[in-house]
Amino acid sequence: DVAFLLLTFFILTTEFKQPDVEDIVTPSSISKSKLTEGDNTMTISVTKDGRYYFSPTNNPSQRVELLEKMGEKYNITFTEQEKTAFQNTQFVGVPVAQLKAFLQLPEDQRKKYKGSIPMDSANTQLVEWVQNNAKINREAKLAVKGDGGASYDKFKVLFEGLRDIEFYKFVLVTTEE
Repeated sequence: DVAFLLLTFFILTTEFKQPDVEDIVTPSSISKSKLTEGDNTMTISVTKDGRYYFSPTNNPSQRVELLEKMGEKYNITFTEQEKTAFQNTQFVGVPVAQLKAFLQLPEDQRKKYKGSIPMDSANTQLVEWVQNNAKINREAKLAVKGDGGASYDKFKVLFEGLRDIEFYKFVLVTTEE
């Protein structure tokens, strides 16, 4: 009976890892350090075909503040329903101009949506998300999770964008060899 109670306790109290936006096969490395994902971790995901996704820190009020900051910059006002949807959305994968329509989709459709946040020399929305999230949460850490088959140029543009906003500390997510 005690074993059953312990098993039940662990099952009910365990927080499961959130699924990735898409299947991302990270490159291997010999690093032994582990990434401790938590409320202060924001993640950029780069897919094999070069699409960018951003997962902000997990604090609901900070997420709303982030959405409002991005809305101010692009002259977009979000409704309370859209703010609530953003709090519950695991990732952002659309340009800010399409964000209202994305947030109005049912949750199951948002999870399946295959878009990308713009990140090139002319449009740096991805690093704007990072910059604003870091201003709201000064403790925030950035993890970059990229598919091993993604183009080098996609990472180069991303890292140059991070350099331009003077965001130098981040971790690369890899798998152990």
